[in-house]
Amino acid sequence: MTASATRTLLLRKLLFAGLLALIVISAGVALFRQTPFITPASERERPNPLTATPANLAAAKPLYSEFCANCHGDTGKGDGSDAMMYDPRPMDLTDAGKMSKATDGEIFYQITQGKKPMPSFRKRLTEEQRWQLVLLVRSFANPPSSVPSMSPNTPVEKRSKPAGH
Repeated sequence: MTASATRTLLLRKLLFAGLLALIVISAGVALFRQTPFITPASERERPNPLTATPANLAAAKPLYSEFCANCHGDTGKGDGSDAMMYDPRPMDLTDAGKMSKATDGEIFYQITQGKKPMPSFRKRLTEEQRWQLVLLVRSFANPPSSVPSMSPNTPVEKRSKPAGH
């Protein structure tokens, strides 16, 4: 081989290696790029046809345990056994601030469509089951209060101060 042919072969190998590196870098950036979940306006405004009855919440619990708890955790904190494997990490469904900003229609759409790494549940769950999950997911951020609610007209018991205070 002449020096010119050797130089041309080396240049081709360098160009190929550079192109291969560029492809790998591009694929890596595309794979790890986090894009926001965009819900169409018509879906955001979609009302939940179900109410948070004990029956609907009870029906959703086994569904959540089977399909959601591995990532979102048993109590919705995003700390399930598989959560560490994913980036972005599963959402903390107990975050009242984030959950109050999401409409029922938006949560339903996200469950239905999925977004990597979360799978779509359109074919795995019925529409009613997905709406039941919306109710259960909401309950994680707004657990029933152990303190009874008081109206402005409810009398408040006066407590005696402990001795010495």
